Amino acid sequence: MVNKDQVAGVAKQVKGSAKQAAGKATSDRRTQAEGVADKATGKVQKAYGDVKDKVKKSV
Repeated sequence: MVNKDQVAGVAKQVKGSAKQAAGKATSDRRTQAEGVADKATGKVQKAYGDVKDKVKKSV
């Protein structure tokens, strides 16, 4: 079962990838850095959702 943290995390990763690619294409280091940060935030949020899901399944 997928929870909202997992979905939001994946969405942030996709948004970050797009932002990073746009930053690379336009040589905008700030946008590129924001994209990397968004991807990292998304990975953390998805991992949190994964742990939450495992705990829920084990109880």
